[in-house]
Amino acid sequence: MAKVRPLVLIPPAIFAALAGLFAAGMYLDDGQELPSALIGQPAPGLPEERIAGLPPLDPAVLADGEVKLVNFWASWCPPCRVEHPNLTLLAEEGVPIYGIAYKDQPANSAAFLRELGNPYAGVGQDPEGRTALDWGVYGVPETFVVAGDGTIVARMANPITTDVLEDRLRPALAEAAARGD
Repeated sequence: MAKVRPLVLIPPAIFAALAGLFAAGMYLDDGQELPSALIGQPAPGLPEERIAGLPPLDPAVLADGEVKLVNFWASWCPPCRVEHPNLTLLAEEGVPIYGIAYKDQPANSAAFLRELGNPYAGVGQDPEGRTALDWGVYGVPETFVVAGDGTIVARMANPITTDVLEDRLRPALAEAAARGD
């Protein structure tokens, strides 16, 4: 019978331990995400580029006294399709949502909204991603809760799933509404 050297078992044991840590890290949600330096700050500007056939963005809406969402999205973004029904639900509940099409072709953006419905009170186009940089967007979809005075209250750097909607977005909307009282 061959004798097993104990040192031979060390590399597989280290690999197994690291693989276990990485696997556990993928499924643990500690509620942390990349921070936004804009929380508590005035919202940056909105893009001027329009998409034909869609309601334009008016920069005055950022500080119009009403709590709102600013959503960065794209037609080529699968998670944007996932969150779309929840954005539609919020719009039906009366939450104003302003959409910014990120690095997308205008015709594709318009077709996306024709297919799925348009939850946006206004839509702008950010073809080169300059507005997204000003807002600190890492990727789409990202949604910002903006208080009535134009201050950013929260950032959701993920799709608005049912869990995100109930656990994070609705409380952020309530916080933004309380700022106006």
